[in-house]
Amino acid sequence: MRVFVLNKRGKPLMPCSPAKARLLLKEKKAIVKRRTPFTIQLTIATGESKQPVTLGVDAGYKHVGLSASTEKAELYASEVELRQDVSDLLSARRALRQSRRNRKTRYRAPRFNNRLRTKRKGWLAPSVENRINAHLSRIEAVLRLLPVTKITVETASFDMQLLKNPDIAGKEYQEGEQLGFWNVREYVLFRDRHVCQHCYGRSKDPVLNVHHLKSRRTGGDSPDNLITLCETCHKALHRGDITLKAKRGKSFRAEAFMGIMRWEVHNRLRALHPGIEVSNTYGYRTKHARIANGIAKSHCADAFCIAGNLGAERLCEFFFQKQTRRNNRQIHKLSILKGGIRKRNQAPFEVKGFRLFDKVACQREESFIFGRRSSGFFDVRKLDGTRISAGISCKKLHLLEKRRTYLTEIRKEEALPPLPEGRGLRA
Repeated sequence: MRVFVLNKRGKPLMPCSPAKARLLLKEKKAIVKRRTPFTIQLTIATGESKQPVTLGVDAGYKHVGLSASTEKAELYASEVELRQDVSDLLSARRALRQSRRNRKTRYRAPRFNNRLRTKRKGWLAPSVENRINAHLSRIEAVLRLLPVTKITVETASFDMQLLKNPDIAGKEYQEGEQLGFWNVREYVLFRDRHVCQHCYGRSKDPVLNVHHLKSRRTGGDSPDNLITLCETCHKALHRGDITLKAKRGKSFRAEAFMGIMRWEVHNRLRALHPGIEVSNTYGYRTKHARIANGIAKSHCADAFCIAGNLGAERLCEFFFQKQTRRNNRQIHKLSILKGGIRKRNQAPFEVKGFRLFDKVACQREESFIFGRRSSGFFDVRKLDGTRISAGISCKKLHLLEKRRTYLTEIRKEEALPPLPEGRGLRA
């Protein structure tokens, strides 16, 4: 793994080898700036010789791949796992606030002029905004380490109507499945022929309800998430007496996000860094380059192909990063204990000098604190969930790094097995 170098003013230079970094530190010509990725800052003025560095970004809904390379070598590789709990947390917050307002100010007048979406254009849903900001944050982190001259982002546009109906064509694009219906409920009842989809009329109950297969919080009000049930079956389902065989249809949440962020990231990068060339590429080009060069499928590998320096020597390791939430503002848990006591939902800031998600040395391995107890025994794991110790004393842990929003560990890059004869790309 290469060592990243900053000049005396904190600007990025070309990285160096670990041997040269040790020599600079020994001669007091540099100081350690950061542990992961290992970065040093020079204390003396030197000449700045730079090479063209291209950063490839494999944008995604759940994972982001990044790879920075020159024509000769890959300098940086990372894979980022994004948060998937933003929508759930926002829905929980909305439910708590609505119930609190109903208890305290039942007749509060509606307020519409103080909403953010009415104040300015370009409003995006908080879950979408969080992912876009995560992409920009990881790109900015690379720009602070390397003198990048070009950024290439892989984007995609999805035809969701074509994904639902492969035979759609012409004016059928303007005639959706809900054409001619007043609302979603009317369409779902018509689709299910006004018959309960569990008992099929055997209960003789004339009252029909539209039920969410997944909760509205996670599944939404899409027709694929709704089903017709009679009143009898609906109540029995919520009591837990029956179970449904029907499953929710395919969700296109990831495809919708990619369509939104396609130009949003591109435009924001150009506005933030006018001196850096920013361009887009597409998935079919990445796939062709990856297969033609016999590279294993991964987010880092796709980012390496997106950068375009296919003749560069690849790194055998990459940084795996996991995004975590910064704050938890819910003071108490919802369940009420005996005596009307509500347990606190917020843990102490530090327990025995350690915080949640601190990187520690445990049994000669770098790991993270996933659980703390007031007794001083902690749950220590890797980022992939591998448990190092379910309860180890804090006296046996050595703090390596304080927690950050993005937890980082080094992983090995898997090699691609040789292709069977005759299975390569056609000439």
